[in-house]
Amino acid sequence: MDKTVRDPDMPHNETSDISPDISKARLRAWLQILRVSRKIEGELREKMRLEFGSTLPRFDVMAALYRSRDGMRMSELSSALMVSNGNVTGIVDRLVSEGMLVRVPVENDRRASIVRLTEAGEKDFAERALVHEGWVSELFSDLSAHDADALIRILRTVYHHNEAHHD
Repeated sequence: MDKTVRDPDMPHNETSDISPDISKARLRAWLQILRVSRKIEGELREKMRLEFGSTLPRFDVMAALYRSRDGMRMSELSSALMVSNGNVTGIVDRLVSEGMLVRVPVENDRRASIVRLTEAGEKDFAERALVHEGWVSELFSDLSAHDADALIRILRTVYHHNEAHHD
């Protein structure tokens, strides 16, 4: 019985020599990525709740806007965070009511607005970002700089390979 698995990168009329062992190793790698990601995200959610009485999605919205100082349309923000507009709207509404964000109307488009951090929002985020960075560093403390760089390269390779298949 032939145990060769078709490589999705190869044309349909060609097969590659992907052994079941390689396929299983890749599956185990994927499961480990999920396990680690969920564990770290859970830790960060809990720390954010306990330290700041806040949520990780709120932090993520502010981080995206901090990187985009001119602000973003809601659709751009949702896309950057890889969530639906509906998921971001409630967070943005609360941050606006707290004075952390401001909505600026888009010229020539009455329905659209740009969302950006206020001065208070920038200060609040910068303080939280320093603490967050420390938490992440602590969670990855078993990795050397070399190992962290290697992990980044591997994950970027996987990401870019899969981005190419969706373009």
